[in-house]
Amino acid sequence: MKHGQAVTALKALAQDSRLAAYRLLVQAGVPGLAVGELAARLRVPGPTLTSHLNVLRNAGLVRDEREGRVIRCRADYAQMNALLAFLTENCCAGDADACAPASGCAALTRKIKPRNTRP
Repeated sequence: MKHGQAVTALKALAQDSRLAAYRLLVQAGVPGLAVGELAARLRVPGPTLTSHLNVLRNAGLVRDEREGRVIRCRADYAQMNALLAFLTENCCAGDADACAPASGCAALTRKIKPRNTRP
């Protein structure tokens, strides 16, 4: 990712409603959310959400797809990962232990401890 792209993405996320929308889309995973459902969860009017989604789209953080009468939005995980990689590119003076990846996808990164079971 280039410097200008990172600035655009960070500016897009630097607003409460856009950040909230993006976080919901990240949490929704690959299926994403219908625009109507996203508006209901955020409690914002449709035109306001459209404006916010346009900013996120222009930053490359969100993609959408029409499914019949529904527009489904999804976080662009490749762009998200590129932004994170850009931000941490020269992290911690090369001390890998100090700047281990901070992945929010706990299901993929944490080790699941076995439950106590009786023999």
